[in-house]
Amino acid sequence: MRRYLQPFRAAAVAPPPAPVPPTVRAVTGWLTCHPDRLDADNAGNLAQILDHSEVLATTRRQVGEFAEMLTGLHGERLADWMRDVDATGAAPLRSFANGLRTDLDAVTNGLTLPYSSGPVEGTVTRIKALKRQMYGRANFDLLRKRILHPV
Repeated sequence: MRRYLQPFRAAAVAPPPAPVPPTVRAVTGWLTCHPDRLDADNAGNLAQILDHSEVLATTRRQVGEFAEMLTGLHGERLADWMRDVDATGAAPLRSFANGLRTDLDAVTNGLTLPYSSGPVEGTVTRIKALKRQMYGRANFDLLRKRILHPV
């Protein structure tokens, strides 16, 4: 240890600390984020990581393609995307694609049609929250009034 530290003592300057590698959560966020929303530092870090890992570069491309299908309602591209994922995708993406196959017609319609079940889901969530709040305290009549006539 003494022999290792001696040159540093002579120079009186400690070596610069090694850069801290990014966390898995940070890299995952960079991969799934829209490229326009990454700041310059994170974009540079992501580019450096993608240069070193072909698997992550492929994953980034495939996640971006799926996001484009999702936001642009391009469900007709889904079959080609799933073939690409099966051929070159990482294991988690292949598993995701297999899950989509379980109800492929519904997924394709969801990625193609402009309809959304968001308002219905919001109402169901509100009703469930009311039910949880009132559990064991009131009867069905009061629950019905709170659902039909919210305050």
